[in-house]
Amino acid sequence: MVHFVRLRQGLWSLENPVVLGILNATPDSFYADGRALAEEAFAKAASLIADGADWIDVGGCSTRPGSTPPTEEEEWQRIAPVLNYLAKNHPTVPVSVDTYRATVAQRSLDAGASMINDVSAGLWDPKMAPLVAASQVPYIAMHHQGRPDAMQVAPQYTQVVQEVFGFFAQRLDELRSLGVNDVLLDPGFGFGKTADHNFNLLDQLEVFQTLGCPLLVGVSRKSMIYKSLDTTPELALNGTTAAHAWALDRGAHVLRVHDPKAAQETVRLHQLLTASRAPHA
Repeated sequence: MVHFVRLRQGLWSLENPVVLGILNATPDSFYADGRALAEEAFAKAASLIADGADWIDVGGCSTRPGSTPPTEEEEWQRIAPVLNYLAKNHPTVPVSVDTYRATVAQRSLDAGASMINDVSAGLWDPKMAPLVAASQVPYIAMHHQGRPDAMQVAPQYTQVVQEVFGFFAQRLDELRSLGVNDVLLDPGFGFGKTADHNFNLLDQLEVFQTLGCPLLVGVSRKSMIYKSLDTTPELALNGTTAAHAWALDRGAHVLRVHDPKAAQETVRLHQLLTASRAPHA
């Protein structure tokens, strides 16, 4: 099944996997090179695009484990210059805004953003889902267990895949009843999950295809990779690439990444692998 999303730039097919470049305009992102405050954000955005990012995901509120959120105005002031820069200099590149606050989402859409990426799936701000429905923009809904300040203290599941699936099934019903149509699902790797939970979800990613929505995978340089390899986020690109290959082979439609060039190479090789499986005359 080929999925499409409706963006400002037009109808976008997800037949070929999309690489979503991460641009964190925050002072406390877990991966230092992914941070881009005002003085360096424009160059970082241009670099992500030059390296092959199809879309850009701009965030001004870190949701890493243990983080404390800024005020809504602080969040907006961090991302507003980036959105203005992208709208002026790269208008053909779709921009996602990583926020769970409806006020920030509205201002971002007014500034030219094409979609909203919400780590709470609309559960932390009751105004978010109605806003997305009224705006008719694509919406990335992520599974989470707990808030960032405590989500990694002791995450527990009986059957993590079944529980995340159930969360999505219920949330999709609620979102669609409000008129949210273009929904992408993100299992929320690292958001209230142990390494075992994360790898279980990654291994069974194809289960979520039955929900009929595109799947986004965000594992880039996360602790499930670097802690498992006894290394650091800065040295976790090789492990990230391996995880991206497994995600693509299990049906991922969007990869949210710090390193677009490596991700695009993984996508290309996976496309050749897939083509080799097709029947030959």
